[in-house]
Amino acid sequence: MTSQAPALEILVREPDGFSVWSGPPYPPGSSPPQRLPKTPCSATYFSRDGSRLLVTVASVSATVYDCRTLSVVRSFDLPGLLAAALSPTGTFLQTFQKSSSPQEKNVTVWHVDTATALYQHYQKNMSKATWPMVQFSADESVACRMMTNEIQFFDPKDFTKGFGYKIRLPGIAAMQLASAPGSHVAGFVPETKGVPASVQIFSCDKDAQGQVVARRSFFRCSTVQFHWNKGSTGLLVIAQADVDKTNQSYYGETKLNYLTTDRAFEGMVPLKKDGPVHDVQWSYSGSEFAVVYGFMPARATIFNKKCNPLIELGEGPYNTIRWNPKGRFIVLAGFGNLPGDMAFWDYSEKKLIGKTKAECSVTSEWAPDGCHFMTATTAPRLQIDNGIKIFDHNGSLQFKKMFEKLYQVDWKPEAPERFGDITGLTTSLGSIKIEETKKQAQGSKSAQASGKAPANIAAKPTAYRPPQSKNSAELQDKLFGGLASTGGEMSKNALRNKKRREKQKEKKAADASGSPADDS
Repeated sequence: MTSQAPALEILVREPDGFSVWSGPPYPPGSSPPQRLPKTPCSATYFSRDGSRLLVTVASVSATVYDCRTLSVVRSFDLPGLLAAALSPTGTFLQTFQKSSSPQEKNVTVWHVDTATALYQHYQKNMSKATWPMVQFSADESVACRMMTNEIQFFDPKDFTKGFGYKIRLPGIAAMQLASAPGSHVAGFVPETKGVPASVQIFSCDKDAQGQVVARRSFFRCSTVQFHWNKGSTGLLVIAQADVDKTNQSYYGETKLNYLTTDRAFEGMVPLKKDGPVHDVQWSYSGSEFAVVYGFMPARATIFNKKCNPLIELGEGPYNTIRWNPKGRFIVLAGFGNLPGDMAFWDYSEKKLIGKTKAECSVTSEWAPDGCHFMTATTAPRLQIDNGIKIFDHNGSLQFKKMFEKLYQVDWKPEAPERFGDITGLTTSLGSIKIEETKKQAQGSKSAQASGKAPANIAAKPTAYRPPQSKNSAELQDKLFGGLASTGGEMSKNALRNKKRREKQKEKKAADASGSPADDS
């Protein structure tokens, strides 16, 4: 007997705190039910599996909630708190605090349930690229951190022993641990003194002795973005350069590289259009990946694990791609400085199923059930028109709510396997639309069969013309000498100009023929 699918939940954070909503669907005209009343905070983060929620108050405290009951598991008083992060299953909490001297260890790994400090060290500063300091695999069986010229590995069962072994990688500037499973780790070494930049993949097995599993070198690269697939067999690397030497882009240059742990492929992804790589995402199965790339209008292509193109999704004003957790539906969107167009694709049927718009969206993500897609306009990126929109799998708008100011909106993570197949949902939605179409057709037939038509028949609607276009005909006549088409009767000026041109033609024809009327 299959267990019941979990209910969807949404975290909403406003200036005065956060709250947790029950997820869609919502009855028309109703407000979403709140599972947790508004609570003051500075930031909120779900653990990757959605079992726990981290709530922080800047420079004061960090509190961990149990997402099932929304009760407090543990609260930590942390003066000078700058950053905090939960491990994937919520067992460990990492914190970064202000430090006045190297002797004061400011990075701490805590055990959440016991509030015990398991490991501490000093870190001068941090950035988005280096936080969290300790990275965990999805099951928390592997833990590692980047240090000067090396990657250090810990035993998560006993952090008190310190790191157990390390991999030497001189000049390392960034790393990413594969999460499901945590079998490999990738490290990036920037370009220095004519030596090309490189990305190297190592096995996390202690007995591998730091041997390179795969390697890719390239010039003109200052930073990278890592994208591991599920199964940890393939790694996509977006190599970014601050300057585009071809002078085609103000924002620098990007290239997409692909490496596999079995060395079946090590090279650039064959993209068919020049320009930047806007977005890339693996499917949930880890067997395909989708890329949005090229100068506008951008192009979207899906590749298999062997880096062979499977399907082209066309071109358009897109810079974002979102693959739903079930692997069936794909959204192509143009957010940021683009107008917000969204195209919904059914990947299994290889067809476009809907188009819509979500202007000024800052964030976007599929719900864990794969049936709902949410976009949000949030501050501080945009200070006006903040709000949430939730769409169906085919792009139809289901819910919309505006806020005076909105900071964050997130689905509570859940394992997609806990939700049923969405084939039944799409079939039922299709049948509803068919029934509505039949009813409309029957209604039109009955209207035709019912006696005479009413006396006051509505006039056929004409094309909309803005108020400022009332005098456009006269303006076009002045600009184009009456050649512009008005789509209706000619204005007085146009008629006058037309008669004058006809007279001029007649006069020229008469002069050319030397008619007797001119000799008299």
